[in-house]
Amino acid sequence: MTDLVVPAPGLQTVPTSTGGRFPVRRVYCVGRNYAAHAREMGHDPDREPPFFFAKPADALVPDGADTPYPPGTERLEHEVELVVALGGGGRDVSVADALGLVWGFAVGIDLTRRDLQAEAKRLGRPWDLAKGFDHSAPIGTITPLPGSTRRPEP
Repeated sequence: MTDLVVPAPGLQTVPTSTGGRFPVRRVYCVGRNYAAHAREMGHDPDREPPFFFAKPADALVPDGADTPYPPGTERLEHEVELVVALGGGGRDVSVADALGLVWGFAVGIDLTRRDLQAEAKRLGRPWDLAKGFDHSAPIGTITPLPGSTRRPEP
């Protein structure tokens, strides 16, 4: 495309155990899906269902790169996460068919600027700055699902 008025950002990719790189379009996260953590944060997992939020793809920190401490926060917390890399999209996918969309798995870390999140919650505002800041999602190498022959789609 030649009519861009500023350079387009590059495609974010994550290394795979096969030697290739997995292209990342979106990063969706699930909140309150771990009962012990939900209780730790003052919520009742039996009354409040999990929910989704997003991080920008460029928040990923692949390849063991440094993760600098974010400015403007005093309380940075982490959670270790299971990353599920989807090799294709879907809509209204049945539970029986869901695993067919999975390309592989990795370990990730969800970093949260907990003081900024608490203030945003108190004010009834979104907490994007607390969750989706630069370098907020370190990620390991993605390992394909055993037997998977599906190649990741761009």
